[in-house]
Amino acid sequence: MNRKNPTKNRKERLHEIIYEADTPAGKLFDVVLLVLILISVLVVMLESVEHLHLIYGDYFSAVEWIITVLFTIEYSLRVYTVKQPLKYILSPYGLIDLAATLPKYLGLFIGKTEALLILRALRLLRVFTILKLARYIGASNDLMKAIKASRAKIGVFVFAVVVLSIVLGTLMYLIEGNSESGFTSIPRGVYWVVVTMTTVGYGDIAPVTALGQFLATLVMIMGYGIIAVPTGIVSSEYNGVKNQKINTQVCKHCNEQNHSDTAKFCHQCREHL
Repeated sequence: MNRKNPTKNRKERLHEIIYEADTPAGKLFDVVLLVLILISVLVVMLESVEHLHLIYGDYFSAVEWIITVLFTIEYSLRVYTVKQPLKYILSPYGLIDLAATLPKYLGLFIGKTEALLILRALRLLRVFTILKLARYIGASNDLMKAIKASRAKIGVFVFAVVVLSIVLGTLMYLIEGNSESGFTSIPRGVYWVVVTMTTVGYGDIAPVTALGQFLATLVMIMGYGIIAVPTGIVSSEYNGVKNQKINTQVCKHCNEQNHSDTAKFCHQCREHL
């Protein structure tokens, strides 16, 4: 009688719960993990408030340890349930998961008196557990795909803006260079153009001549159009990505995701989904 390996069945079931959200158990796992991430980040933020740390420091530490242990279990299960553990460990999500888990443990091996600054940095590193949220926000994956698809167009656009900033900064230096406006060099002029074009407007440098103010007006008006261009490029690509139907299944063999809604086999390694 041909029976399936119970260990294999258990791994497949765990993989489905941890990596996918098509089942009630998978959805519950994701929700619980989201809550833990948010609690972890909130605790780290509150711990940085000195009077709260003095009063509730022990409680904060206890909560952090509980969450760290749970993150460790989650990370271990993720490694255990995939067929190529090293690929997951070295993947962006794997490195983020590891970075979210390590800081609390590293603090145990650093002296509390001679390495206070390092300990402080390690505590702050725990804020980056919020990066784990990216896995559970489908829209973020669509946005990243849209940005990746737009990178050539955005690259050309950024290059054009840099050239324009140098030209306008040089012109402003020529116009205002002899006045008391603060345009003491071409780099200062370029700095002013970037600040003005992005509508930040610090006000530390300002033209005083009529011609300089006219040029400043043109740069300000131009800034509104320049800001809108990359938004339009990414929005166009995002609409195309969003219309693609994607399911939540993750390949057990190579950990590939973003399969089409009707896919029965992994598009990378051809493993049955």
